[in-house]
Amino acid sequence: MVIRRIDRRTVPDTVFEQLVDEVLDGELAPGAALPAERALAEALGVSRPTVREALQRLAHTGLVEVRQGGSTTVRDYRRHAGMDMLPRLLVRQGEIDPAVIRSILETRLVLGREVAGLAAERAGARLTAELGAALEALAAQPDPITQQITAMAFWDHLVDAADSIVFRLLYNDLRAVYEPALAALAGLMAAEVSQVERYRAVADAVIAGDGATARATAESLLSLAAQQFDTVLGQVRTP
Repeated sequence: MVIRRIDRRTVPDTVFEQLVDEVLDGELAPGAALPAERALAEALGVSRPTVREALQRLAHTGLVEVRQGGSTTVRDYRRHAGMDMLPRLLVRQGEIDPAVIRSILETRLVLGREVAGLAAERAGARLTAELGAALEALAAQPDPITQQITAMAFWDHLVDAADSIVFRLLYNDLRAVYEPALAALAGLMAAEVSQVERYRAVADAVIAGDGATARATAESLLSLAAQQFDTVLGQVRTP
């Protein structure tokens, strides 16, 4: 474990950020015991209350277990952390992790398929105006980044119509990760967001109230980005 002294002007967040990085990078392995508060405070050059606050924040994220009067133990983030860790996992040491991108695309496909089906079954023709306007906006956009933003508006309507708070919160978390990376993912996502007719097929099935077709067309549409990702990754790995 490499401990760096902290600039006191950025104490509140920097202690927490450093410890999070140590856990996610594997420098602090699951089951490892952190040094006592006093030792951490001295090593970091901060006060014990600052260390205590950082440890409490780590406990709230599921990264450590703080035992009253005992040691603080690192937990396996894969088993205990929540979706708030996803943005940190996406970019590690200044580089996007391809495995995390793949996981996001897979989750997006499953989520989008079910959202489209539920929207068809629970809203149907009530979405005619909203989806029609979203499709017109998508067709009018030549820029890949703007196309992504417009496509998100399309999916926003479907998520709302699906009337599932769990799906809505999952979608919010994925969108929070995805939006900052719009420019970086433009080439990858162009294979999907440029396919206005495929979006139209999803909309037609939803408006018709056909849940099965809505799920199938949504899966077909969202699989385009995943397929493009596999193609790009294969090209990168090929000598």
